[in-house]
Amino acid sequence: MTKRYLWIVLTYVLMQLSGYVGYPLLNSLGIPRDHWAGLWGTISFLAALLIVLLLLIPDMKDPSLRGGRVSRSSAVGWAIIGIFMAYGAQIVAGLIEINLLGIKPGSENTQMLVKIAKLTPYFMVVTSIAGPILEEIIFRKIIFGSLYKRFNFVIAALISSLIFAAVHFDFTHLLVYTAMGFVFAFLYVRTKRLLVPIVAHVSMNTLVMLVQVVFADKINDLQDKAEKMQMIIGGLF
Repeated sequence: MTKRYLWIVLTYVLMQLSGYVGYPLLNSLGIPRDHWAGLWGTISFLAALLIVLLLLIPDMKDPSLRGGRVSRSSAVGWAIIGIFMAYGAQIVAGLIEINLLGIKPGSENTQMLVKIAKLTPYFMVVTSIAGPILEEIIFRKIIFGSLYKRFNFVIAALISSLIFAAVHFDFTHLLVYTAMGFVFAFLYVRTKRLLVPIVAHVSMNTLVMLVQVVFADKINDLQDKAEKMQMIIGGLF
C-alpha cells in the first residue's frame, strides 16, 4: 500500500472520528442537538471526499492503471447488472439471516441514517452519493486492491468485506454487508473500473433514501388504501 493510500485511509478514519471535534463546535454555534449528526456528517464526508479525490489525482493520470479495463459500453452494462446483483445478494443474505439464523429483519444502521436524513434532508447527499463513493475507494480500490495483490479473490474479498461490514457497526447483519462487499469486489475485478461498483452502491443507497425518506409518506398512504380495499373486498365475499 502506497503512502498516498495510507493517507487516504487515515483521512477516512479521521473523518469518522471528527464528530468528537465537530459536535462541540456545532454546540458552541447554537446548532440544535438533533441536527448535529446530519450537519457535521455532511461537512465531514464532503471534505473527506474532496481530500481523497485530490490524493487520487496521480492514479487518474497514470495510464498504466487503465490496462485491462472493459470498454465504456461494457462498463455501463455491468453497472446495470451490478445493481441487480447487489440487490439479489442483499435479498439472499437477508433470507438466510431470517430463516436460518433467526435474525430479525431491519438494520439499525439504516434506520439511524434514515432518521438523520428526515431531520436534515441534505444529509441524503452523504448517504446516497458521497458515502458510497468514499467506501468504494477505501474498501474496494485500496483495501481489497492491496489484498488482491497478495491473496486470491475469495480471501481478499472476504477480509475487505468484513472490514466494510464492521465499519457500519451493524454486526447483527454482518452476512448482508459481507455479501454486498463480495458483489462490489467482483464488479471491480471483472471490469477494472471502480465506477462500476460505485454506480451499484450509489443506486442501492439512493433507493433506500427514496423509499424510506422522500416517498415514505406516499408509500404508507398507498399501503393504507390497499389494506382498506382488501377489507372492503373481503367484506363483499
